[in-house]
Amino acid sequence: MGKVLQIREQHALVKSIKANDQMVLKTLYQQNYKKVEVYVLQNSGSVAQAKDVYQEAFLAMYQNVKAEKFTPENETALQGYLYQISKNKWRDILRSSVFKKTSSLENNFYETEDQSEEYKNEIELEEQDKLKKTMDAFSKLGAECKELLLQFYFQKKSLREISSNANYAEASARNKKYRCIQKLKELAQTPK
Repeated sequence: MGKVLQIREQHALVKSIKANDQMVLKTLYQQNYKKVEVYVLQNSGSVAQAKDVYQEAFLAMYQNVKAEKFTPENETALQGYLYQISKNKWRDILRSSVFKKTSSLENNFYETEDQSEEYKNEIELEEQDKLKKTMDAFSKLGAECKELLLQFYFQKKSLREISSNANYAEASARNKKYRCIQKLKELAQTPK
């Protein structure tokens, strides 16, 4: 009876995600991040890389749930699915030639208890700086890119909805989103 109840809870969770329940999404996001961070850190990654991978994985999971490409089959199906997407994305990064080049140049270090508070403060400052650079870069994007990214990431519209409203093919919306993200990354990495 317990497993049946837990599977029903998974179906309720999926239903809440489809309904864009912000509280459920936030809770799901927060409850599952640490496991991914631990995995990435244990496999040659950094906290910043773990956050990036997790955000991409969470978005992929969200899109798949909305597109009904995922159905829970056990009491932890959604959490396991999210973790597996994260692992696969991190493995793709590890296999990429870009990662191999940059990781050989970096000095990896592991925090000790003495360093942990200082390290957390440093990470927080880095995150704030990264956010500021991203927001500055976003302000420099063209109106079409801004609108597409706002609709996709903040209004949670599907590419199908966006393309339909703008009267172009869904594949075009996907390509435009990719180009806009690349431009955003480029602008964020460009020194002032």
